[in-house]
Amino acid sequence: MEQAVWAWAILGLVLLSVEMLSGTFYILWFGIAALCVAGMLFLFSDMPLAGQLFAFTLLSVLSLTIWKRNYAPKQPGLRVGQAQDDTIGKVGRLTAAVSPEQNGTIAFTVPVMGSREWAAISDQTIEVGEQAEVVAVVGNYLRVQRKAD
Repeated sequence: MEQAVWAWAILGLVLLSVEMLSGTFYILWFGIAALCVAGMLFLFSDMPLAGQLFAFTLLSVLSLTIWKRNYAPKQPGLRVGQAQDDTIGKVGRLTAAVSPEQNGTIAFTVPVMGSREWAAISDQTIEVGEQAEVVAVVGNYLRVQRKAD
């Protein structure tokens, strides 16, 4: 049974190492569960393989569920179509020209409302490559105007 203790301990350390590379917090709970099973095997060396697998599964699912319910960061909902104060005034660069007769596309270096690129509308003609400022959110479009220097 000493080999089983080492096997669970190594599995736990490998999973924790993978977690450190990914930074997702999901693999962490499986690594901790494997280390707990190694500790249980150290104390109760006659534990059968089925019991080890059951303990690993139970500890993994319980710890992941508790973390997800109580401590996991909540993902903000998309705010498409809602004029938000932090969206108005953002400056981007046009990747497709916009005019009163034609919709264009504006790209941002930092995502705005969850996306780096948006369809744009404007009351003035703004050429590709020019900077434009968001003045309103209209449905799924951003109303823009030429950025004042």
